[in-house]
Amino acid sequence: MKDIRKLTALTKAGITESLQFRLGTVVTLFGNLIYLALVYFLWKSIYASAGSDTVNGMTFYDTMIYLILATAIFNFLEMFILWDMSRAIQSGEIIMHLLKPMRYRWYTFWSYSGSHVVSFFLTFIPTFLVVMIVTKGAVPVGWNLLAFICSLILALIVNFNLEMLVAPICLYTESTWGVNIVKETIVLLLSGASIPLAFFPEGIRRIVQYMPFRAIYDIPLTVLLKKNGSDTAGGLSSMILFQLAWAAVLIIAGNLFWNHAVRRITVNGG
Repeated sequence: MKDIRKLTALTKAGITESLQFRLGTVVTLFGNLIYLALVYFLWKSIYASAGSDTVNGMTFYDTMIYLILATAIFNFLEMFILWDMSRAIQSGEIIMHLLKPMRYRWYTFWSYSGSHVVSFFLTFIPTFLVVMIVTKGAVPVGWNLLAFICSLILALIVNFNLEMLVAPICLYTESTWGVNIVKETIVLLLSGASIPLAFFPEGIRRIVQYMPFRAIYDIPLTVLLKKNGSDTAGGLSSMILFQLAWAAVLIIAGNLFWNHAVRRITVNGG
């Protein structure tokens, strides 16, 4: 019970902090509108040049629904662990985090939980409702919503542990700008967040199918939209098991790397 109260306190603190910076949420939503406008005209041109209403099994509206919801999921999953860890190392604050009566990885995960809750209700749900209204119910509504929530939670766990696998690199470099840009580019490209995996060349798509990035965006969206066999018990269970497997692998790998990298912490020459 004491541990639950600690975690609940971290979540409440995260919610309060996120609601204190409401202008940031407004700016993010405005930026997303500009991004989605660019995406709309880009894919409109792609489909116009293709000379077909369907490309790689997806219509223009299928693609737009996928990318709009992917953007909403991105806002929900967004973390700044690399930046926070880099600043904490440079300022020496990392030592105070390590002295807390809670494991650093555990503390970091739950300290972000409040912002995830706020983002889900202020960005994803409104975006989903707008998509449903504009498309007149193009997204199926049923048991897939519950399966989507489960898949989205697993996507959050996979994304967090991927961040925590990359973040300790700053203990060696003391600078993470380049590392973070490379990581973000790889994740957004290979997860289907920027380009649906259906548009990848067959050879590359087969390789990407087995990578953890697919578990972050493509699988939750596939479950939500009931695509690629996710509307069957076998197809859904295989996708969830895929996420669980990669979550376990990344947790183990992240812990091993962190335990090794944390020994290299130096603060003010100490």
